[in-house]
Amino acid sequence: MKKPKVKITVAVFLLSFFLAQAANAADQQPQPRPESIKIDIVSISIQQQYEVLRPGQSSALAIRFVLKEDWHFYASAKTAPGQMNLKIRTEAEGLNFQEPIFPAGEEYYDKATKKTLEVSSGTFTVYMPFKASETDRKKLQRDIAIDIEGAVCSDIMCRLENFSLGTKVKIDPAAPMSEARFVLPARTEPKKTTAAEASYSALIALPLAFVAGLSLNIMPCVWPILPIIIMRLISQSKESKKKAIGLGLSFCLGILLFFAALAALNIILRLGYGTIFQWGDYFRYPAFIGGMALLMVVLALFMFGMFTVIVPSSISSKSGYGQGYLGATGTGFLAAILSTPCSFAILAAAFAWAQAQPLLLATVSIMVIGLGMALPYAILTSMPGLLKRLPKPGKWMELFKQAVGFILLGIAVWLITVLPQARRADVLYFALVLSFCVWMWSGWVSYNTKLSRKLVIRLIAVVLVLLAGLMFLAGSVPSAGPIHWQPYDADLIESAIAEQRAVLIKFTADWCLSCNVVEKTVYSRQEIIRLINQKNVLAIKADTTTKQMPATEALKNIYNEPGVPVSILLLSDQREPARWRGKAFADELKELLETLPYIDTGSKLVPRVAD
Repeated sequence: MKKPKVKITVAVFLLSFFLAQAANAADQQPQPRPESIKIDIVSISIQQQYEVLRPGQSSALAIRFVLKEDWHFYASAKTAPGQMNLKIRTEAEGLNFQEPIFPAGEEYYDKATKKTLEVSSGTFTVYMPFKASETDRKKLQRDIAIDIEGAVCSDIMCRLENFSLGTKVKIDPAAPMSEARFVLPARTEPKKTTAAEASYSALIALPLAFVAGLSLNIMPCVWPILPIIIMRLISQSKESKKKAIGLGLSFCLGILLFFAALAALNIILRLGYGTIFQWGDYFRYPAFIGGMALLMVVLALFMFGMFTVIVPSSISSKSGYGQGYLGATGTGFLAAILSTPCSFAILAAAFAWAQAQPLLLATVSIMVIGLGMALPYAILTSMPGLLKRLPKPGKWMELFKQAVGFILLGIAVWLITVLPQARRADVLYFALVLSFCVWMWSGWVSYNTKLSRKLVIRLIAVVLVLLAGLMFLAGSVPSAGPIHWQPYDADLIESAIAEQRAVLIKFTADWCLSCNVVEKTVYSRQEIIRLINQKNVLAIKADTTTKQMPATEALKNIYNEPGVPVSILLLSDQREPARWRGKAFADELKELLETLPYIDTGSKLVPRVAD
């Protein structure tokens, strides 16, 4: 008698399961692709060559890019760093697309790669030729999906962008031949680098690499170590000048082995993995820029004497390990590692340039850097009398180190300013906590501090750094697709409401600490970002930093709010706007966004990129 109940239960369960799957599939239906997109630095639109096509007729799409001043796309795959050139892919049933026709690139000197590259800037058009199928013998429409990928760059940073556009092509066997809206240009051939140009590049590059290597020996980190190392080698070679020279050359060999390891890494990456370890590429990522800024802060603390790097006893003392030629070679390798932190920027720039060259030239250039660094050691070990002419350590050296510390802080500030605005405050707060913890690590203990106390203090410092990282840095780059905040514009808001589009206004200010909390706890949540993008909500960043800003006046006179932070959701169905004046309203905002309908955007603007 219980079997019917079991069957009913199973049937209800299966029905509920399939209904849930159907609802989930409905929620995940792809949104229509727009025919144009506009963000803060670029707008893209599509134009068809012919309004209606006949079967077998050739046509083309003209994809027009309008870039903000001082921004560009990389135009050539051969010169673009990290293969970040502009790429366009099309997909359409029944249409046969040919290779895109890109405009001729402009010459541009890229500071990150130290090379002259081909770029496209200002207003330019890429043409996508195609041909309609011969077999289509009735009226129909073909959907074309267009995916655009590439790095949009300025002089100081790049943003990796992905755009999805689309259009519909009408096909009618009886359509009259209409007038073409544009004429396809001729394809341009890429410029080839001649052997003479390559030779000229090498003649300039190799001396510069040698000078870069020499410059590694004039950094504050190197000067205290240099006399110690030289005297150590000389003390081992009291038997004869010949042995002194041999030990000196062995020491130089150790330096060269360090740079040979870098050259080998470059060869392995390029031949084994088809990539290069290029600093210029990494500077295009906000996470790397933030990490470099924090590294500059730590190095500045080192220059200020906040902490010290202990030189191994095998280098600093006359007794110990490292005796003989093999020991001198190992000491040279270790000295190269110890001397590079203070000269990080010089070494990174020289190494980045070398990696962008042909493999043989890159290998030779890296080794020439090492040769430049090793040469002074070879000269000083062969002519010990020159040691007396070196500047003696003193107060001037400490002052010079501290001056370099301020320079490093200036570099850190500059790196933070080129981060996206939403990331700057987080990196600054984390830098403050990191500096405090570095002070704890070294300043709260001494050589004579009990081991247990030392471990407890340093463990607390590490935990504080980790907690600060989770609070200020974790999740700073959303994976659900960023919110594109438009600047406050009353006309834009009014137009969106007239089009039955919801509007989210975030009133904020640069000096508002609570606004940063709202940004972190509400607008960095993945489900909030996803709903704003899916429901085509117009996101407005109303900046009230100064009294003269339009949003400041609107906050008081239009929305009757006393101060920030305030978030207001204007709804298109005449409901009362929702307002949040606190900092913990993410769940309420999420529930309200879920009630909004999905809107067919058509050719409306679809935000895809964060500011």
